[in-house]
Amino acid sequence: MSMSDVAMKFFEACETGKGWEGCKAYCHPNATFTAQAEPLVEMKTLDTYCDWMKGLLGFMPDGRYELKAWGVDEQRKNVSAYGVFLATHTGQGGPCPPTGRKTKTDYVYVMQFEANKIKHMQKIWHAGLAMKELGWI
Repeated sequence: MSMSDVAMKFFEACETGKGWEGCKAYCHPNATFTAQAEPLVEMKTLDTYCDWMKGLLGFMPDGRYELKAWGVDEQRKNVSAYGVFLATHTGQGGPCPPTGRKTKTDYVYVMQFEANKIKHMQKIWHAGLAMKELGWI
């Protein structure tokens, strides 16, 4: 499988809430994660992030993504995905009781590869705007 194919399988599994169990086949077991977004800043491992996404979709069950752009940088061993996440906070859980409010928020994943598996992922996302749309702040 190509680097792009592996990244796409990971992206689809992560964005549809499969958690680490559904994502780990595409990643190094100790894959790292970073983000400069308030809810994610303390996360350091990709398994933690994948399970966070699974939990998020538990209280935002209509959550889905629209993939807007896909880029492969063979020289630097990176794949980048630009997407838009759309969801409504209707389920129990999360930072507060259900607000019934919606978000449409842009984000980018940069997945760094080693030996045809993801070894690190950076998420670029303005969490504050999404949290405000959802009525969380």
